[in-house]
Amino acid sequence: MPLSDAPTEDLADLYENAPCGYVSLSPDARIVKLNRTLAEWLGSTSDSLVGKPFYDLLSFGGRIAFETHLAPLLRLQGFVNELALDLLKLDGSKIPIIANAAEKRDSEGRHLFTRLTVFKAVDRRSYERGLIAARAEAEAAVGAEHEAAALREQFIAVLGHDLRNPLAALAAGARMLGERENLSGRGRVVVKEMSASIARAAALVGNLLDFARGRLGGGLTLTRDPDPPLIKVLEQVVSEVRAIAPDREIVTDFSITEPVDCDPARIAQLAANLVSNAVTHGAAGVPIEVDARTQDGVFTLSVINGGVPIPPEARAQLFQPYVRGRAGQSRQGLGLGLFIVDEIARAHGGSVEVVSTDEETRFTFTMPLTPH
Repeated sequence: MPLSDAPTEDLADLYENAPCGYVSLSPDARIVKLNRTLAEWLGSTSDSLVGKPFYDLLSFGGRIAFETHLAPLLRLQGFVNELALDLLKLDGSKIPIIANAAEKRDSEGRHLFTRLTVFKAVDRRSYERGLIAARAEAEAAVGAEHEAAALREQFIAVLGHDLRNPLAALAAGARMLGERENLSGRGRVVVKEMSASIARAAALVGNLLDFARGRLGGGLTLTRDPDPPLIKVLEQVVSEVRAIAPDREIVTDFSITEPVDCDPARIAQLAANLVSNAVTHGAAGVPIEVDARTQDGVFTLSVINGGVPIPPEARAQLFQPYVRGRAGQSRQGLGLGLFIVDEIARAHGGSVEVVSTDEETRFTFTMPLTPH
């Protein structure tokens, strides 16, 4: 089609029926002109709105925004972009809009008009309000979770503290029965099993208290000894685990030839948790290896067991509280053992790492021989 035959745009119609609203205001903010689109949005006509204060079309919040944002910025820079306002229809309902505004001045700088282009923002405002509501719900959920976690940890602290005395009494009673009473063979077996169960419960309570100290303030406390008898300490740990799990073979290799400045009771706790973990999760027919040595200024303790490797997704959260063994496994315990191991390692300026393959799962604790 030749250019001369192409239809021409009707500028008057473009103004009146544009897909957005146009309004021009006098310096005193009265409506001088507006298009049909905006008038229809407001449920009125252009002729009936000309001469009225623009304020009459604004909600209360819109009037505040006009006075505190739109008018000052227009005076400073001559334009404002993307200002959110609410216009009022004749029936009192609100129309959320986004407005761009610019001043029209004459050659001498006198203010003639303020021109506004208005876009409906119903969907956008609903989306924004939905986002705000979702954020508020998420923050409330996080706050509730934090509160629940704090209450849970306070409960754990109280529970652990209150269980220590009855457990100590049970342990003393079982020890007295075993040492002073003339028991039958069956009776001795029962007392031995009772003592093992009490020892396990005491270890769980110790983990509970350490967890509570770490979470509720104070952290783990250390009573360091510059040269403790670590071989004897570790042998005692292994002996106690053997008594609890007599059907499991535990092989040791200790070569501690230099002093290790540490808390021997905490190292015993760390070792007991690692060896107990190997008993719980390792393959029954594969010996558990416990290796400890000093070399190149570092103390290293490794516990190795066979069995199914730990999946990578489980390894990523293995040292977090309430995680029990491999993903999907249901085991006895609170899931605090490896968390406490990691806390003890950190308190000594060391670390604990795990490598798990088809051949073996190896937990390795390392720390400097002397504090840095």
